[in-house]
Amino acid sequence: MTLPRIVDFRAAGSPAESPFDPSRVLAGAPRATVDNRYSDPSQQFHCGTWASTPGRWRVSYAEHEFCHLLEGRVRLVADDGTAVEFGPGDAFVVPAGFVGTWETLEPVRKHYAIFERASGS
Repeated sequence: MTLPRIVDFRAAGSPAESPFDPSRVLAGAPRATVDNRYSDPSQQFHCGTWASTPGRWRVSYAEHEFCHLLEGRVRLVADDGTAVEFGPGDAFVVPAGFVGTWETLEPVRKHYAIFERASGS
């Protein structure tokens, strides 16, 4: 039996461009990269590092996402008008079903952990 390997975020990663759907962008010209470090065998749980330049876009979460900001500032505004801002060192969860906007106020980099139920689960 092979034991699972520990995923060490201290090791250099390989971020890849992660383009935004232009129809969702509301302000700016944000650019993002993602460096997914781990996906479980069921493809329901993912962890990695994500970064973005400033901009604002529509979001509609089907997944639950834990975020820990390493640098930068973001503002999330729910469709009911509830707004919250986060900065370096802050951690938060965006639950599945959240609909609103994500705005990167200052270039941001975060660690994320995402859980998304498989279809039919």
